Amino acid sequence: MIEKATKNNWIELIDVWEASVRATHHFLHPEDIDYYRYRVFHEYFDLMDLYQIKDESGRIAGFSGLSEDNLEMLFIRPEMRGRGIGKRLVEHALSLGILKVDVNEENEQALGFYRKMGYEAVVRSAVDSDNKNYPIIHMEYKP
Repeated sequence: MIEKATKNNWIELIDVWEASVRATHHFLHPEDIDYYRYRVFHEYFDLMDLYQIKDESGRIAGFSGLSEDNLEMLFIRPEMRGRGIGKRLVEHALSLGILKVDVNEENEQALGFYRKMGYEAVVRSAVDSDNKNYPIIHMEYKP
């Protein structure tokens, strides 16, 4: 079941975020992971609606962050990947009218996942929103 996350969940959410990033974002420098972790926890979480899915033991298995018409975050515990959690979170976002997602160009697994879910690349940015040299592919849902 997808439920809205609250500030009480943020510690566990940031742990899911970091585990997922370390498992999938091999292109990031370690100091950048620390930088983004701080920003995500202290700034970004406050700017979006967060939704979570828990596993059978009650731990958060994955979460999404939505803002305006953009899927800002989608992170799954590494050991929970491949179980349909990401698909359920994307379908939930789509049901709310969220049609855009930005993906690191170097995260080929994520790009493939979103293409499979019906997203298409619209434009490429040479740097991310923090002006770091991590190119971003801006994608839109095209059913």
